[in-house]
Parts: sequence; structure tokens; C-alpha cells
Amino acid sequence: MQPIIECVPNFSEGNDLALIKQITDQVETVEGVRLLNVDPGKATNRTVVTFVGHPEAVIEAAFLAIKKAGELIDMSKHKGEHPRMGATDVCPLIPIANISMEETAAFAQRLAKRVGEELAIPVYLYEAAQPNKERNNLSVIRAGEYEGFFKKIKQPEWKPDFGPAEFDAKRGGTVIGARDFLVAYNINLNTTSTRRANAIAFDVREAGRNVEENGVKVNKPGTLKSVKAIGWFIEEYGIAQISMNLTNINITPVHIAFDEVCKKAEARGIRVTGSELVGLVPLKSLTDAGKYFLKKQQRSTGVSEKELIKIAVKSMGLDELGPFKPEERIIEYLLADKSARKLVSMQLTAFADETASESPAPGGGSIAAYVGSLGAALATMVANLSSHKKGWDDRWEEFSNWAEKGEQYKTELLRLVDQDTNAFNQIMTAFGLPKSTDTEKAARTKAIQEATKFAIEIPFKVMQSAYGSMEVIKAMAETGNPNSVSDAGVGALCARSSVMGAFMNVRINAAGYNDKEFVADILRRGREIENKTIALESEILNVVNGKIGN
Repeated sequence: MQPIIECVPNFSEGNDLALIKQITDQVETVEGVRLLNVDPGKATNRTVVTFVGHPEAVIEAAFLAIKKAGELIDMSKHKGEHPRMGATDVCPLIPIANISMEETAAFAQRLAKRVGEELAIPVYLYEAAQPNKERNNLSVIRAGEYEGFFKKIKQPEWKPDFGPAEFDAKRGGTVIGARDFLVAYNINLNTTSTRRANAIAFDVREAGRNVEENGVKVNKPGTLKSVKAIGWFIEEYGIAQISMNLTNINITPVHIAFDEVCKKAEARGIRVTGSELVGLVPLKSLTDAGKYFLKKQQRSTGVSEKELIKIAVKSMGLDELGPFKPEERIIEYLLADKSARKLVSMQLTAFADETASESPAPGGGSIAAYVGSLGAALATMVANLSSHKKGWDDRWEEFSNWAEKGEQYKTELLRLVDQDTNAFNQIMTAFGLPKSTDTEKAARTKAIQEATKFAIEIPFKVMQSAYGSMEVIKAMAETGNPNSVSDAGVGALCARSSVMGAFMNVRINAAGYNDKEFVADILRRGREIENKTIALESEILNVVNGKIGN
């Protein structure tokens, strides 16, 4: 797996979309980089750009963007609500996959050195890229902003890490660093008062505020860890906001920040009306928020990913100032390979038609996975109905936990629908490799064997997941809403068919695999799962038929 880093440069222009496009066009010229998001803000006069790729390609794209921004943006004419000190105000690199923070910091240092030397822009390192911990905090570096920069840069302690120690009136200075994933998040208030917004920000931000006690100034920390916050007035919307940086969403996630601001605002006679995310957000931030707000309502959390996101958006008012489009704002959705979900993205009729066509895929393996997902879905439905059943209020959490477990099985089995077809396609591709020379024959044989092993492992995973879902199915048959017991019974039939169908695919593909020890082991394990499934299905159907009673 190749290393992947994310780059989120902030450019000091948020109104001229044609100018912004000239900058982002530079990013898209670099092979191996994918531009994910461009988020301009009029009131802040600032655009947050997000792109990902191999580290070498990313720092090349960042350099070209910084260069173009310096050519197009004149900081001497810039006005905006957000703190800033340069045309490219800040340019963080974030490790995403298969790369450490230390390695990412080294790439940030390389980029900073090149910007300083080749573009003659004063550059400061921050966070993980800055070896001097006394000057690694972005807000400290940026203190005084562009207007105070011409004095600050002359102070020995503020000599740039790279580039000239000279004030550049047009381009300003740039801060480049490496950091963990940060969520930029603004919360909307029903007030126009910046002073009151700031008071709420000081209540919650980790740094808190300085207060006087017994004639001595002491610091009173805010209530939220790993949170930076200020209050400002957004003329574009005619409201004040709390502007927050959540620097560690594992410590303070988005929904906790939102709820805490709601509490502090209410204590000051102010109401939160909604919020907005700036740039991209991890999927988990929204699914966790959805679960959090459902639990507050004592509702089941075992619902689809799509429904969790919808609950999160509505609960935090993420669509108050404009539409919130998950496919454009969630990083995993932007990085996803859409071809990997070709089948499960089809409508039911199209999926049936594709199965019935003369193409051999999707075949029995994909259908086995899909049937299994329907069994898990039925169990999840019964759990959700039970969680919301009138008179069972004291059991909502019990059934919510079952529904969440069923949803996990359903999601995994849906993923395996396309995986099984992909496995078949890999075998076909391997058989199509050239075989003219001994070298080509050896490579072809190796590819066929690797693809065959994959085609054995995928339906075996289907067996494991479908059998696992029967725990939920049985529990729902025994303790779930009695009006839905037949649904649990159909779920058991689906799970049994899924296991037995998938095992047929394991067996037929195992016939072509040369590692006989592997084959013997997986067939033994498969038969165990099949036998357990048949026995468990019989138990569940006895329960179901006993409750139906005719």
C-alpha cells in the first residue's frame, strides 16, 4: 500500500472564484493527486482547499499552488474576518494512510525549504514539523497577523525557518506544518454580538480566559479539551458565530462541541441555530454524532449509515446556511472507488436483470452474499421495531444494541456482494495473461493461484458473516416484537441459504487451488459452519413456528 497524505492549504481569497480556480488548477496538473474539496468563504475572504495523494506528488502540487497564490493575491488589499498573515496563510500536511507523523513532518520541512528558497517567501514551520516547541503553535506564530508582520519578522526570535527575514507586502508569510486531522467547525448564534460570541468561545475553548482572583490574574480553562475557539460576526449571514478548530476529534468530537456550546449559549440567553463544517470531515464524526443524538432520544442506533448522517445533519443544523452534501463533504466518500460498489448501487430490477444476463457475474457467490444481507436486514428491522414498541421503553437500549450488531452484518454482507464478483473478474483477468514464454507462463500461473485463493476467501467470509448474523436473528425470534416473528423466520431462511450457497462457491473454487493443506483446512471449517447453520436454523424455525401456532 502506498503512503497517502492530505494537504489542506488555506488561501486568502474567498470571493473571486475565477482566481481560486487558477490556484486549484495548479493542483490538478500533478499526476497522483486528487482534488477533493474547494470551500470558499466570503466573510472570511478565505478558501480552504483539500487534496490527497502520494507525498511526493502532494508537496509538488502544494508548491505550485503556493506559487500561484503569491502571484494572484495581494495581501496589502486583503480584508476578512479570519486571522491571516499571507496569501497562502497556512499549509498543513496530514498523514492519512501508511505513513507516520514523523515522515509527514519531514515532507512538510522539504516543502517549506523549497518555498523559502525558490519563491523567497518567509516560511514558518508549525506543529509536528517545528522542532522548536516554543514556536510550534499556529495562533502564536500568526499573532499580530499580516498588519503586524513587518515588525515581527525583524525580531531575532521570529526569524523565519526558511526564506528571507523581509516583509513581503504582497504575499505576506506562510506557515507550513504537519498535524493530525483537524475539523474546522463554526456554530451559529441568534445574536449579532461578537463580544457575546467571544464570551461563549472562552467558556468552551481549552485555553479558557484569564480572570482575576484576589487581585491576581489566573487562567480559567474552558470546558472542552483540544478545542480552539473565537467569536466573530459574519456579515454575509448577519449572525455571530463560534469559530472552532477541533484539534483532536477523539477527545472532543463534533457533537460534543455542539452540545457544549448549546449549554453555554443558553446560560447567556443566546440560542444556537445551527452550525457549519468547513472543508472535509471523517465519516465517523457524523455517524458517531447520529448515534449520540439518537441515544439522547432513546431511539435505536442500529440504522443505516445514511440515516445516521441525516440525523447528525439535522441535529446540528449543518444545512442551515446551505445544503450539506455528504458525497462532497465526507472524506471517505470522496476517496471511495465507486466501481467497488457497482452491484449494490443498482436498483433491484437492474440487479436482477444483470444477474439474469448472459454474463457469468454476478453469480451464485454474489447472490449468496445479497441473500445473507437481507437476512441480517430483517433481523435488524425486528430489533428496531422492538426498540420502539409501545410499553417496551425500558428495553430500547437492549434492542438498539441488537439492531446495531445486525446493521454491521448487513453492511459487511453488502460489501461482499461486489467483492465476490471482483474475485471472479480477477480469475478471468489472470487466465487472460500471456503464456508464450516460460517467464510469462510462471507469472500467469502465480496470478491464477493468487486470484483463486481470493475467490475462495471471499465466499468463506460470506459464510462467516451470514452465520454470525443468526445470533441476532435467533434473539429477535425469541425476544423481539412478537408481531414480527415471521420476519425473523424469513431472516433465518436467508442466512441458511447464504451460508450453503457461499460454501458451494468455496468448494468449486478450492478445486483449482494447488495448496492442498489450505484447501483441506478451509473445507473443514466451512463444513463446520454449514452444519452449525443448519442446526441453528432449525432451532429458530421451531421458535417461530411455535409462536405463530398454526
